[in-house]
Amino acid sequence: MVYNWLNIEHYCALCDNRCEANQSICGACEADLPWLNEQCTVCALPLPALGLVCGECLKRPPSFDHVSAPWRFAFPVDSLISRFKHQARWPLGRLLAEQLGRHLNHAFNDGLPRPDALLPVPLARKRLRQRGFNQAQMLADWLSPALAVPVDKKLLQRVQDTQSQQQLDAADRRRNLRHAFALSNDNGVARRHVAIVDDVLTTGATAEALARLLKRAGAARVDVYCLARTPKPGE
Repeated sequence: MVYNWLNIEHYCALCDNRCEANQSICGACEADLPWLNEQCTVCALPLPALGLVCGECLKRPPSFDHVSAPWRFAFPVDSLISRFKHQARWPLGRLLAEQLGRHLNHAFNDGLPRPDALLPVPLARKRLRQRGFNQAQMLADWLSPALAVPVDKKLLQRVQDTQSQQQLDAADRRRNLRHAFALSNDNGVARRHVAIVDDVLTTGATAEALARLLKRAGAARVDVYCLARTPKPGE
C-alpha cells in the first residue's frame, strides 16, 4: 500500500481544528495568543508604547543587554508553560519552543545579533530530582537547530540549592540567588556573545545573577531568551 503523506491532516494543538500543513497551531489561535508588542527595549517589561525603556532599567541598568520574549505571561500561554513545566507535557514545551524560534529568527533578520551559544538556566539539584527534567535545557535543545546556535549545557552551574523563587518579592529573589551560580570554566565566555535560555522572566533576578557572573568572566554581550514576560504586579 502506498501512502500519500502530502494528504495527512494537521490539527491545532490548542483547539483541535484543522490547520495548515507544517503548522502546530491554527491562525485563529495564534492571533489570540498574548503577544508582547509594546515593551521595554531592554528587559521586555510590557509598556504602553513602543521604543521605551522602563523606569527600573533606567534607574538600575541590568547586567544583561536584551530580553527577547514573544508573549506576556497570560492565558493561555501561562497554562501551557505550567503544564509543560509541572506536568511534563513535553509536546506543549516543544510547541512553545518552535514559536520562540520563529520569533527569534524574525528578530535576527531585523538586526538582533545572533549569539555564539545558548546557555540554559541550571536547575537546583533537589528540584531536578523532583521534576525529572530541566525545562530550560529542553527549550535550549529545541531552539538550537532552529537558530543554528550550539547549546553549552555545562558552563552555567547551580552550586547552591535555594528557596523557590515563586513566593519571593524582587529584593528577596536577588538575595536568594546571591551565591547560587558558578561557571565551570571562567575562560569559556571571554569576548563571546551568549544567550541565557529560561521559560519565564518575572523580576529578572535569575537573569541578572547569571548575566553579572558572565560579564565578570568577560562575556561581550549577554541576552536572555524566554517564552514569556510577566507584567508588573496589578497590571
